[in-house]
Amino acid sequence: MSEEVTYADIKFQDSSKRENIHEFDTVGIKVYTTLKIEMGKLNKLQNFKEELQRNISLQLIHNMNNSKMIMDLSNTLQEIATRLCHELYKREPEHKCKPCPKTWMWHEDSCYILIDNYETWQESVMFCSAQNASLLTIKNKSVLEFIKSKRLRRYWLGLSTKKYQRSYQELDETIISSNWLTRNRNVVNGRMHCGYIDTVYIYYTDCSFPMRFICQKLADPVKIESEIPDGKYS
Repeated sequence: MSEEVTYADIKFQDSSKRENIHEFDTVGIKVYTTLKIEMGKLNKLQNFKEELQRNISLQLIHNMNNSKMIMDLSNTLQEIATRLCHELYKREPEHKCKPCPKTWMWHEDSCYILIDNYETWQESVMFCSAQNASLLTIKNKSVLEFIKSKRLRRYWLGLSTKKYQRSYQELDETIISSNWLTRNRNVVNGRMHCGYIDTVYIYYTDCSFPMRFICQKLADPVKIESEIPDGKYS
């Protein structure tokens, strides 16, 4: 009698184990299936992300190319407008396209004005500064020839002050000179000498001596008009 009971107990325990194993297998399959589905979704998202990044990169490249084309076109139009304005300026010095204030001369990318008031060198510096300009400096051959053509007589220049400068210097020799000021803010006292132009020569004299002067400043960009009224240029 007791052996049969024992046998029944053992059978019951084996059956319980099989059920537990079956449940474990079922859960495992579900987890595996879920992971597989989620991994598939993740791969799709990753592929979508990569495709999106490629599209964005292509769009950025396209936009950059368009921006460069627009910039190149803008620069070309600006160059054409500047050349045209130069031609009009030759015929009419006060033409409205001129990128310099009225009474100022225009040469290349700068504006120049001759001031016939007699001032000390330091006062000349201050006057030019008030016009957002500086005393004339000559640093290339084009400006040199432009200034020589004006045959200026005794005009202050933007040259560094010196304690004493006895000899004169030809204007042509000054292009590569380190004497041209990068800033017109030198402190000047009674012993200092300042440079001035006289036709094609440079001389130095007492900075407190009153003299005429010439200012220069950067020209504004030539304005590009969208229309020319009545088909006229001026």
